[in-house]
Amino acid sequence: MRQLIYNIIAVLAVVITISGCKSESEQHRDNDPGDKDLSDSCIMKSSIKYAKGFDLAEYDDYQRLTIFNPWVEDGIQQRFYLVTDASVITPSDGKRLLVPIGSVAISSCTHTEFLDMLGCIEKVNAMCSPELIYNATLRQRHAEGKIVSIGDAFNVNHELLLSCRPDAFLVASYSNQNDNTDRLIKSGINVVYNNEWTETTLLARAEWLKMMGALFGKTAEADSLFSVIESNYMEASIIARQVVEKPAIMAGGNFKGTWYMPGGQSWMGRLIADAGGDYYYANDSTSTSLPLNFESVLNNFNDCEVWINAPTATIRELLQIDSRHNLFAPLKNGRVYSFYAKTKPRGANDFWESAVAHPDIVLKDMIWALHPTLLPDYNPQYIMHLQ
Repeated sequence: MRQLIYNIIAVLAVVITISGCKSESEQHRDNDPGDKDLSDSCIMKSSIKYAKGFDLAEYDDYQRLTIFNPWVEDGIQQRFYLVTDASVITPSDGKRLLVPIGSVAISSCTHTEFLDMLGCIEKVNAMCSPELIYNATLRQRHAEGKIVSIGDAFNVNHELLLSCRPDAFLVASYSNQNDNTDRLIKSGINVVYNNEWTETTLLARAEWLKMMGALFGKTAEADSLFSVIESNYMEASIIARQVVEKPAIMAGGNFKGTWYMPGGQSWMGRLIADAGGDYYYANDSTSTSLPLNFESVLNNFNDCEVWINAPTATIRELLQIDSRHNLFAPLKNGRVYSFYAKTKPRGANDFWESAVAHPDIVLKDMIWALHPTLLPDYNPQYIMHLQ
């Protein structure tokens, strides 16, 4: 009897140890039995703190990259086992990918700054819509013929991409994924979904840097870089908490009858809160945009103090879009701001590119606009005061 009790205790100890090694997200989302193939390889705690769209787990012989489906609750969109040795055996519930990857194709400008920060920008050999890229290195390499244009993100040139033979193709996922992407996967292209745009906070979006680090064998570098970003963001938010009076904020602009305002739980809505702004929809539960008519916006925002994220670079352009924009107090009082400080003639805007990886700078830019006295010597990088 005593031996039986000891055996039971031993079994329970093993079960507790294995369960304790899993990260919280793993315990809730990992229902796939494929991982049970390698029971002697204990998982380490995930380092992902803010991002909800992916998880990165460390095993003895590989990393497990899980990308969650933004459109299906608790759904897994992709799973990769990242190995540095092609002979390593991995579970059958995911695709094995040899890292560091040597070449990459990108579908979105939001992928570029992560690559640049990790010193991997020259690994790009194909990209969508090069005219929308702001990064100087990529623009130059494309001009020199070292990077192939493969169409746009919604209509990728299948043959051109295959001819480039990238080790991976970074793709922004959408709810109605087109057939072209499915064809690429079936043809053997390692399509990797980068869904940072679906995150609801700036720090969560920036944390996708860690996924890039894993793909390029630079996990430690990515962790270190993100820690600095996180620390700087927290320091800036502390500055914003000093304010007693918060200016009322409006955002966006009317375009073809619809005014898109950020939802209270969107990354822009939370940015306004972190920067010390008073936003009418702050308590709204929407994590995307709110499509509104002009009349409702005028009713709720006509006396606001500051207008941020205006859709133009000048007041003149703002009035050309809709002359009724002149009815709002910020335009009359000269407190209209947009994220057009760094742009190129054909549509490239660095706010939609490198700012994704620099939420600390974006927050300081916003504080500068809302509370000029808090950062008197600060030079904004992405935001500009409309004239």
